[in-house]
Amino acid sequence: MKKRRRRAVLPLPLLLAELTVASWETVLRRTAMMAAGNCSVAEYQRMVLEKTEAAQRSALAMMTLSGQRGLRAAVTPWHSRARANAKRLRPR
Repeated sequence: MKKRRRRAVLPLPLLLAELTVASWETVLRRTAMMAAGNCSVAEYQRMVLEKTEAAQRSALAMMTLSGQRGLRAAVTPWHSRARANAKRLRPR
């Protein structure tokens, strides 16, 4: 079984920068899929579901934590999904 490596905790500005770049990449790749007619129903459903889940997790983090920890916890679900999507959508 493969062990997961934990990433070092990034400073908030770097976390936001990574989120921005991964989001741009994901939007670009999905837009290209849509333009080419290659975007599956499952991908459209994934888009909606992941945003719903990230919004719920962010809202919960904002309600339970405050300050810098709350902001980081609110951004983290968006960051992790954007990075995972960018990686998954890259050509192999």
